[in-house]
Amino acid sequence: MADVASAVDGTIPAGTAVPAPAEVIARARAMIPTLAARSLDGRRQRRIPDDTIADMQRAGFFRVLQPKRWGGYEMDLGTFYEVQLALAEGDMSTAWIYGVSGVHPWFMALLDDRAAQEVWGRDTATLICSSLMPAGKAAAVDGGFRLSGRWRYASCCDHCDWALLGALVAAGGGGPPEGRVFLLPRKQYETIDTWQVSGLQATGSWDVVVDDLFVPAYRSQSMLDNFRLKGAGQAVNTASLYRLPFGQIFVRGISTSALGALQGMLDALVDYSKSRVTRAGGRSAENPFVQLLCAETAAAIDEMKAILHRNFRNLHAYADRAETPPLEERLRYKFQSTAVTERCTLLAARLFKATGAAGLSEDLPFGGILADLTAGRQHISNQYEYVGSSWGGVMFGLENRDLMV
Repeated sequence: MADVASAVDGTIPAGTAVPAPAEVIARARAMIPTLAARSLDGRRQRRIPDDTIADMQRAGFFRVLQPKRWGGYEMDLGTFYEVQLALAEGDMSTAWIYGVSGVHPWFMALLDDRAAQEVWGRDTATLICSSLMPAGKAAAVDGGFRLSGRWRYASCCDHCDWALLGALVAAGGGGPPEGRVFLLPRKQYETIDTWQVSGLQATGSWDVVVDDLFVPAYRSQSMLDNFRLKGAGQAVNTASLYRLPFGQIFVRGISTSALGALQGMLDALVDYSKSRVTRAGGRSAENPFVQLLCAETAAAIDEMKAILHRNFRNLHAYADRAETPPLEERLRYKFQSTAVTERCTLLAARLFKATGAAGLSEDLPFGGILADLTAGRQHISNQYEYVGSSWGGVMFGLENRDLMV
């Protein structure tokens, strides 16, 4: 823990000396066997094990995008996603909650610094969950907003002490409502365990309920300002890291776990097939169809990872120059993010088929990984057809209505 003064003056809390990015990634890769061993238990318990959250905290993973003023590392997005890729090789649910809750320290840098003081003033390791769909309704009042609603899919909420929730604010004069994100402490919302699902069970993506609560204006952010790369917190969080499009960071946090999970499934198939003999009498390792499938999957993973890192190198370059990335480029990058989960799920289904009936066993990881990938594809940010048609419509001169890019 650290007091507000030590965090704000730029010092790192005791025990959280800043490691090199390569060291953080190595820590994540070292966790892969442990995460794989815990995966089935997490699926059955329908939540990430406490030990896993503690391991991630000790490794500093949630500090990767956190402002240095609050004990964070302020590392580049390439490092963040490499950590997520590694975690997903062991367990996609763990990587999923990292891709969501691990992004929130970045988002906090956009808010008025009073919000960060409330969240991290006593403990800079405090975690935040979210459900950003505009499922709530809010009304502007003096000094802030009154918020009500019920939100689904707040992943990892049982491990978090704050929540970011999306809502629509009615506009005066009959205009369209404004989308905003609101930050609330756990004592002001209720969580309800509704997470009875067929994949990503361990994410613990429960419902969050708020009943007519006042939220001060400094704990709110306009979705339009997110799109414009603006936020009150940028006055004190001056690193170019905090001038990137929130939509780009968020959607990649949703899709990148699929890419790591596919790599884990491929590695497991290669290892399994070395000794497997099929009922037809041949070794899987000598089956040309299995060989080709593994080659195709490895090539696809390499391609998708290259695009991921290229896109964020480009986005970081825009931020370093204090430039706003062109809309067409942002739409293309979002589509490429969405395409990841679509491609990974289809490839995983082919890998699963190659395991035969034995792949159904819970003692093997194949069925669980495919179920997780299928569940991840259902997220709105992974709707391949919807995102593709949005980009395609802009190609034809239609108006863009997507602010999460």
